Amino acid sequence: MEPTQPPQQPPSSQGWPAPGPYTSPGGPYASGPYGQPGGPGGPGAPGPYGQPPRTTNGLAIGALVSGIVCCLPPLGMILGGIALPQIKKRGQAGKGLAVTGIVLSLVSTLLIGIGLATGAIGSAVDGFREGVDQASRTKSPFSLRVGQCFGDDGKLEDEDYATDVEIVDCAEPHDGEVTGSFKLTGYDKWPGESETEAVAEKRCETINSAYALDTWAVPVDVLVYYYMPSSRSWRYGDRTVTCAYASEGGSFSGSVRSDASTLTADQEHFLKALNPIETVGNREPDADPDEDFEANKAWSGEMLAAIDGARAGLKGHDWPGASTAPVAALAEELDAAARKWRKLAGSTDADAYWEEYETAWDALPQDLGAKARTGLGLTDTLPVEESPGSSA
Repeated sequence: MEPTQPPQQPPSSQGWPAPGPYTSPGGPYASGPYGQPGGPGGPGAPGPYGQPPRTTNGLAIGALVSGIVCCLPPLGMILGGIALPQIKKRGQAGKGLAVTGIVLSLVSTLLIGIGLATGAIGSAVDGFREGVDQASRTKSPFSLRVGQCFGDDGKLEDEDYATDVEIVDCAEPHDGEVTGSFKLTGYDKWPGESETEAVAEKRCETINSAYALDTWAVPVDVLVYYYMPSSRSWRYGDRTVTCAYASEGGSFSGSVRSDASTLTADQEHFLKALNPIETVGNREPDADPDEDFEANKAWSGEMLAAIDGARAGLKGHDWPGASTAPVAALAEELDAAARKWRKLAGSTDADAYWEEYETAWDALPQDLGAKARTGLGLTDTLPVEESPGSSA
Protein backbone atom coordinates (compact mmCIF):
# COMPACT_ATOMS: atom_id res chain seq x y z
CA MET A 1 0.00 0.00 0.00
CA GLU A 2 1.48 3.13 -1.00
CA PRO A 3 2.01 5.68 1.65
CA THR A 4 -0.35 8.46 1.41
CA GLN A 5 0.95 12.03 0.95
CA PRO A 6 -0.33 14.79 3.16
CA PRO A 7 -2.66 16.96 1.31
CA GLN A 8 -0.94 19.93 -0.30
CA GLN A 9 -2.32 23.37 0.16
CA PRO A 10 -3.01 25.12 -3.02
CA PRO A 11 -0.71 27.95 -3.81
CA SER A 12 -2.01 31.42 -3.38
CA SER A 13 -2.72 33.52 -6.28
CA GLN A 14 0.64 35.30 -5.75
CA GLY A 15 2.57 32.03 -5.81
CA TRP A 16 3.34 32.00 -2.06
CA PRO A 17 2.07 29.36 0.32
CA ALA A 18 -1.12 30.26 2.10
CA PRO A 19 -0.79 31.22 5.74
CA GLY A 20 -0.45 28.20 7.96
CA PRO A 21 -0.48 27.69 11.66
CA TYR A 22 3.21 28.64 12.02
CA THR A 23 3.54 31.39 9.51
CA SER A 24 2.49 34.99 9.30
CA PRO A 25 2.00 37.37 6.48
CA GLY A 26 5.27 39.00 7.37
CA GLY A 27 7.36 35.91 6.77
CA PRO A 28 8.85 33.21 8.93
CA TYR A 29 9.64 35.61 11.82
CA ALA A 30 6.38 35.79 13.68
CA SER A 31 5.37 38.89 15.59
CA GLY A 32 5.41 37.85 19.24
CA PRO A 33 4.07 39.65 22.26
CA TYR A 34 7.32 41.75 22.68
CA GLY A 35 8.13 42.19 19.03
CA GLN A 36 7.48 44.81 16.47
CA PRO A 37 7.34 44.44 12.69
CA GLY A 38 10.92 44.16 11.51
CA GLY A 39 11.98 41.42 13.93
CA PRO A 40 13.52 41.38 17.35
CA GLY A 41 16.25 43.94 17.78
CA GLY A 42 15.39 45.74 14.63
CA PRO A 43 15.90 49.41 14.03
CA GLY A 44 13.93 51.62 16.41
CA ALA A 45 13.02 48.84 18.75
CA PRO A 46 12.66 50.03 22.35
CA GLY A 47 14.20 48.24 25.30
CA PRO A 48 12.14 46.30 27.75
CA TYR A 49 11.81 49.34 30.20
CA GLY A 50 10.24 51.99 27.96
CA GLN A 51 11.47 55.42 26.72
CA PRO A 52 14.62 57.14 28.30
CA PRO A 53 13.90 60.37 30.39
CA ARG A 54 14.23 63.80 28.75
CA THR A 55 17.17 66.01 29.75
CA THR A 56 16.82 69.68 30.80
CA ASN A 57 18.51 72.22 28.59
CA GLY A 58 21.53 73.76 30.33
CA LEU A 59 21.15 77.15 28.70
CA ALA A 60 17.59 77.36 30.03
CA ILE A 61 18.93 76.88 33.56
CA GLY A 62 21.58 79.53 32.94
CA ALA A 63 18.92 81.95 31.68
CA LEU A 64 16.89 81.53 34.88
CA VAL A 65 19.91 81.99 37.14
CA SER A 66 21.01 85.11 35.23
CA GLY A 67 17.52 86.54 35.46
CA ILE A 68 17.40 86.02 39.24
CA VAL A 69 20.89 87.26 40.05
CA CYS A 70 20.52 90.41 37.94
CA CYS A 71 24.27 91.00 37.77
CA LEU A 72 24.14 91.00 33.93
CA PRO A 73 20.45 91.47 33.05
CA PRO A 74 20.74 91.05 29.22
CA LEU A 75 22.58 87.74 29.68
CA GLY A 76 19.38 85.96 30.76
CA MET A 77 17.58 87.09 27.60
CA ILE A 78 20.45 85.95 25.40
CA LEU A 79 20.71 82.51 26.99
CA GLY A 80 16.96 82.03 26.98
CA GLY A 81 16.71 83.02 23.33
CA ILE A 82 19.33 80.41 22.39
CA ALA A 83 17.79 77.74 24.61
CA LEU A 84 14.23 77.81 23.19
CA PRO A 85 15.03 76.54 19.66
CA GLN A 86 17.42 73.95 21.12
CA ILE A 87 14.66 72.64 23.40
CA LYS A 88 12.24 72.31 20.49
CA LYS A 89 14.76 70.65 18.21
CA ARG A 90 16.13 68.17 20.77
CA GLY A 91 12.92 67.47 22.59
CA GLN A 92 14.45 68.65 25.88
CA ALA A 93 12.79 70.00 29.00
CA GLY A 94 13.33 73.56 30.27
CA LYS A 95 11.05 75.73 28.18
CA GLY A 96 9.49 77.25 31.30
CA LEU A 97 12.91 77.96 32.78
CA ALA A 98 14.06 79.72 29.63
CA VAL A 99 10.92 81.84 29.38
CA THR A 100 11.11 82.82 33.07
CA GLY A 101 14.76 83.77 32.71
CA ILE A 102 13.97 85.95 29.69
CA VAL A 103 11.15 87.74 31.54
CA LEU A 104 13.23 88.35 34.68
CA SER A 105 16.17 89.60 32.65
CA LEU A 106 13.90 91.95 30.71
CA VAL A 107 12.47 93.38 33.94
CA SER A 108 15.96 93.80 35.43
CA THR A 109 17.20 95.54 32.30
CA LEU A 110 14.27 97.98 32.40
CA LEU A 111 14.81 98.72 36.09
CA ILE A 112 18.51 99.41 35.59
CA GLY A 113 17.74 101.66 32.65
CA ILE A 114 15.27 103.66 34.79
CA GLY A 115 17.80 103.79 37.65
CA LEU A 116 20.52 105.16 35.39
CA ALA A 117 18.15 107.73 33.93
CA THR A 118 16.95 108.99 37.34
CA GLY A 119 20.30 108.74 39.17
CA ALA A 120 18.96 106.28 41.75
CA ILE A 121 21.66 103.73 40.99
CA GLY A 122 24.37 106.36 41.36
CA SER A 123 23.01 107.23 44.81
CA ALA A 124 22.92 103.57 45.80
CA VAL A 125 26.48 103.02 44.60
CA ASP A 126 27.64 106.09 46.49
CA GLY A 127 25.91 104.81 49.62
CA PHE A 128 27.52 101.42 49.20
CA ARG A 129 30.95 102.98 48.72
CA GLU A 130 30.43 105.16 51.79
CA GLY A 131 29.51 102.11 53.84
CA VAL A 132 32.55 100.20 52.62
CA ASP A 133 34.78 103.20 53.28
CA GLN A 134 33.42 103.63 56.80
CA ALA A 135 33.88 99.95 57.52
CA SER A 136 37.46 100.09 56.27
CA ARG A 137 38.13 103.08 58.54
CA THR A 138 36.79 101.39 61.66
CA LYS A 139 39.64 99.74 63.54
CA SER A 140 40.65 98.48 66.92
CA PRO A 141 42.56 101.15 68.88
CA PHE A 142 45.52 98.75 68.95
CA SER A 143 45.70 98.49 65.16
CA LEU A 144 46.13 102.24 64.73
CA ARG A 145 49.36 103.43 63.11
CA VAL A 146 51.55 106.39 64.00
CA GLY A 147 50.22 109.60 62.48
CA GLN A 148 46.63 108.42 62.06
CA CYS A 149 43.85 110.61 63.42
CA PHE A 150 40.69 109.11 64.83
CA GLY A 151 37.32 109.67 66.43
CA ASP A 152 35.95 107.42 69.14
CA ASP A 153 32.33 108.61 69.58
CA GLY A 154 32.85 110.06 73.04
CA LYS A 155 34.72 107.10 74.51
CA LEU A 156 37.59 109.41 75.50
CA GLU A 157 35.47 110.40 78.48
CA ASP A 158 34.23 106.86 79.10
CA GLU A 159 35.94 104.46 81.45
CA ASP A 160 34.79 101.44 79.45
CA TYR A 161 37.26 99.56 77.30
CA ALA A 162 37.29 100.92 73.74
CA THR A 163 36.87 98.25 71.08
CA ASP A 164 36.93 100.35 67.92
CA VAL A 165 37.65 103.81 66.62
CA GLU A 166 37.12 105.46 63.24
CA ILE A 167 40.06 106.66 61.16
CA VAL A 168 39.56 110.21 59.86
CA ASP A 169 41.59 112.71 57.86
CA CYS A 170 43.75 114.77 60.22
CA ALA A 171 42.64 117.92 58.39
CA GLU A 172 39.08 117.22 59.56
CA PRO A 173 37.88 117.53 63.17
CA HIS A 174 39.04 114.51 65.18
CA ASP A 175 39.34 113.39 68.79
CA GLY A 176 42.91 112.17 68.79
CA GLU A 177 46.13 111.54 66.88
CA VAL A 178 48.31 108.45 67.34
CA THR A 179 51.88 109.14 68.39
CA GLY A 180 53.20 105.61 68.88
CA SER A 181 52.77 102.38 70.83
CA PHE A 182 54.67 99.90 72.96
CA LYS A 183 54.15 96.50 74.56
CA LEU A 184 53.99 95.88 78.28
CA THR A 185 56.73 93.45 79.26
CA GLY A 186 58.03 91.92 82.45
CA TYR A 187 54.65 90.85 83.81
CA ASP A 188 53.66 87.21 84.30
CA LYS A 189 50.05 88.16 85.00
CA TRP A 190 47.72 91.14 84.70
CA PRO A 191 49.56 93.94 86.59
CA GLY A 192 46.39 95.77 87.53
CA GLU A 193 44.89 98.97 86.20
CA SER A 194 46.89 101.34 88.44
CA GLU A 195 50.25 99.80 87.51
CA THR A 196 49.32 99.73 83.82
CA GLU A 197 48.25 103.37 83.90
CA ALA A 198 51.47 104.45 85.62
CA VAL A 199 53.61 102.73 82.98
CA ALA A 200 51.44 103.98 80.13
CA GLU A 201 51.49 107.59 81.33
CA LYS A 202 55.26 107.68 81.70
CA ARG A 203 56.07 105.94 78.43
CA CYS A 204 53.44 107.82 76.43
CA GLU A 205 54.69 111.16 77.73
CA THR A 206 58.12 110.37 76.29
CA ILE A 207 56.65 109.12 73.00
CA ASN A 208 54.40 112.17 72.66
CA SER A 209 57.25 114.57 73.38
CA ALA A 210 59.30 113.05 70.57
CA TYR A 211 56.28 113.13 68.21
CA ALA A 212 55.40 116.81 68.79
CA LEU A 213 58.67 118.65 69.38
CA ASP A 214 57.03 121.98 68.63
CA THR A 215 54.93 121.98 71.79
CA TRP A 216 53.63 125.47 71.09
CA ALA A 217 51.76 124.07 68.09
CA VAL A 218 49.77 121.69 70.33
CA PRO A 219 46.46 123.20 71.55
CA VAL A 220 46.28 123.63 75.32
CA ASP A 221 43.35 121.23 75.69
CA VAL A 222 45.14 118.48 73.72
CA LEU A 223 46.91 116.25 76.20
CA VAL A 224 48.67 112.92 76.49
CA TYR A 225 46.22 110.04 76.07
CA TYR A 226 46.55 106.28 75.76
CA TYR A 227 44.62 103.08 75.12
CA MET A 228 45.78 100.26 77.36
CA PRO A 229 44.81 96.59 77.80
CA SER A 230 41.96 95.65 80.12
CA SER A 231 42.03 92.67 82.47
CA ARG A 232 39.81 90.83 79.99
CA SER A 233 41.87 91.58 76.89
CA TRP A 234 45.04 90.68 78.80
CA ARG A 235 43.78 87.09 79.05
CA TYR A 236 43.65 86.95 75.25
CA GLY A 237 47.24 88.12 74.82
CA ASP A 238 46.72 91.87 74.54
CA ARG A 239 49.85 93.70 75.74
CA THR A 240 49.81 96.83 73.55
CA VAL A 241 49.54 100.40 74.81
CA THR A 242 48.67 102.91 72.08
CA CYS A 243 49.77 106.49 72.80
CA ALA A 244 48.04 109.55 71.41
CA TYR A 245 47.35 113.23 71.75
CA ALA A 246 43.64 113.73 72.43
CA SER A 247 41.38 116.67 73.14
CA GLU A 248 39.61 117.02 76.46
CA GLY A 249 37.13 119.62 75.30
CA GLY A 250 36.05 118.05 72.01
CA SER A 251 37.68 117.70 68.63
CA PHE A 252 40.57 119.54 67.01
CA SER A 253 41.74 119.91 63.42
CA GLY A 254 45.16 119.55 61.90
CA SER A 255 48.06 117.31 62.78
CA VAL A 256 50.23 118.15 65.79
CA ARG A 257 53.14 116.14 64.43
CA SER A 258 56.50 117.93 64.43
CA ASP A 259 59.46 115.57 64.35
CA ALA A 260 62.27 114.69 61.98
CA SER A 261 59.73 113.83 59.30
CA THR A 262 58.28 117.37 59.26
CA LEU A 263 61.02 119.65 60.64
CA THR A 264 64.25 120.98 59.20
CA ALA A 265 67.52 119.98 60.89
CA ASP A 266 67.87 123.48 62.43
CA GLN A 267 64.31 123.45 63.77
CA GLU A 268 64.75 119.99 65.26
CA HIS A 269 68.05 120.94 66.91
CA PHE A 270 66.56 124.08 68.47
CA LEU A 271 63.52 122.30 69.90
CA LYS A 272 65.53 119.41 71.29
CA ALA A 273 67.79 121.90 73.05
CA LEU A 274 64.99 124.00 74.59
CA ASN A 275 62.21 121.48 75.26
CA PRO A 276 63.82 119.85 78.33
CA ILE A 277 63.45 123.15 80.22
CA GLU A 278 59.72 123.10 79.57
CA THR A 279 59.40 119.38 80.34
CA VAL A 280 61.25 119.57 83.68
CA GLY A 281 59.48 122.79 84.60
CA ASN A 282 56.13 120.99 84.39
CA ARG A 283 57.37 118.39 86.87
CA GLU A 284 57.77 120.77 89.80
CA PRO A 285 56.73 118.96 93.01
CA ASP A 286 53.23 119.62 94.30
CA ALA A 287 54.52 119.88 97.86
CA ASP A 288 56.27 123.18 98.63
CA PRO A 289 59.82 123.31 100.11
CA ASP A 290 58.47 123.55 103.67
CA GLU A 291 56.71 120.21 103.21
CA ASP A 292 59.33 118.40 101.10
CA PHE A 293 62.57 120.33 100.79
CA GLU A 294 64.58 117.44 99.34
CA ALA A 295 62.16 116.88 96.47
CA ASN A 296 62.20 120.56 95.54
CA LYS A 297 65.99 120.76 95.81
CA ALA A 298 66.34 117.73 93.51
CA TRP A 299 63.92 119.25 91.02
CA SER A 300 65.80 122.58 90.93
CA GLY A 301 68.95 120.60 90.14
CA GLU A 302 67.14 118.98 87.19
CA MET A 303 66.07 122.40 85.96
CA LEU A 304 69.66 123.65 86.15
CA ALA A 305 70.83 120.67 84.10
CA ALA A 306 68.14 121.36 81.47
CA ILE A 307 69.18 125.01 81.23
CA ASP A 308 72.87 124.13 80.91
CA GLY A 309 72.00 121.60 78.21
CA ALA A 310 70.04 124.23 76.26
CA ARG A 311 72.93 126.71 76.49
CA ALA A 312 75.36 124.14 75.12
CA GLY A 313 72.98 123.14 72.34
CA LEU A 314 72.43 126.69 71.17
CA LYS A 315 76.11 127.67 71.24
CA GLY A 316 77.36 124.54 69.51
CA HIS A 317 75.30 124.94 66.31
CA ASP A 318 75.58 127.14 63.23
CA TRP A 319 72.23 128.90 62.88
CA PRO A 320 70.93 130.11 59.51
CA GLY A 321 70.18 133.67 58.44
CA ALA A 322 67.38 135.35 60.37
CA SER A 323 67.74 133.04 63.37
CA THR A 324 71.42 133.77 64.12
CA ALA A 325 71.01 136.94 66.20
CA PRO A 326 67.92 135.94 68.22
CA VAL A 327 69.40 132.55 69.05
CA ALA A 328 72.59 134.21 70.31
CA ALA A 329 70.50 136.59 72.46
CA LEU A 330 68.57 133.67 73.89
CA ALA A 331 71.80 131.88 74.80
CA GLU A 332 72.96 134.95 76.76
CA GLU A 333 69.65 135.04 78.66
CA LEU A 334 70.07 131.39 79.55
CA ASP A 335 73.60 132.10 80.83
CA ALA A 336 72.15 134.61 83.30
CA ALA A 337 69.34 132.25 84.27
CA ALA A 338 71.78 129.41 84.92
CA ARG A 339 73.57 131.47 87.55
CA LYS A 340 70.33 132.07 89.46
CA TRP A 341 69.19 128.45 89.24
CA ARG A 342 72.57 127.29 90.46
CA LYS A 343 72.03 129.29 93.65
CA LEU A 344 68.53 127.84 94.03
CA ALA A 345 69.77 124.28 93.56
CA GLY A 346 72.46 124.91 96.17
CA SER A 347 70.01 126.00 98.90
CA THR A 348 70.65 124.39 102.26
CA ASP A 349 67.13 124.68 103.69
CA ALA A 350 63.59 125.73 102.85
CA ASP A 351 64.07 129.36 103.86
CA ALA A 352 67.13 129.76 101.62
CA TYR A 353 65.22 128.04 98.83
CA TRP A 354 62.37 130.51 99.07
CA GLU A 355 64.78 133.44 98.91
CA GLU A 356 66.16 132.30 95.55
CA TYR A 357 62.99 130.81 94.09
CA GLU A 358 61.33 133.90 92.54
CA THR A 359 64.64 135.31 91.32
CA ALA A 360 65.43 132.08 89.49
CA TRP A 361 62.07 131.99 87.70
CA ASP A 362 62.28 135.67 86.76
CA ALA A 363 65.72 135.14 85.19
CA LEU A 364 64.41 132.44 82.89
CA PRO A 365 63.17 133.86 79.52
CA GLN A 366 59.39 133.68 79.75
CA ASP A 367 58.91 133.19 76.02
CA LEU A 368 61.83 130.75 75.72
CA GLY A 369 63.01 132.38 72.52
CA ALA A 370 59.92 133.54 70.58
CA LYS A 371 62.08 135.69 68.28
CA ALA A 372 64.42 132.77 67.60
CA ARG A 373 61.38 130.63 66.80
CA THR A 374 60.19 133.25 64.34
CA GLY A 375 63.56 133.24 62.61
CA LEU A 376 63.45 129.45 62.32
CA GLY A 377 59.88 129.32 61.03
CA LEU A 378 58.48 127.65 64.15
CA THR A 379 55.33 128.46 66.08
CA ASP A 380 56.21 131.67 67.94
CA THR A 381 53.06 132.13 70.03
CA LEU A 382 52.24 130.15 73.13
CA PRO A 383 48.83 128.45 72.85
CA VAL A 384 46.25 130.12 75.06
CA GLU A 385 43.21 128.41 76.48
CA GLU A 386 40.00 130.00 75.24
CA SER A 387 37.76 131.48 77.87
CA PRO A 388 34.18 130.13 78.12
CA GLY A 389 31.92 131.57 75.47
CA SER A 390 34.75 132.74 73.22
CA SER A 391 34.85 131.68 69.58
CA ALA A 392 37.77 130.70 67.43
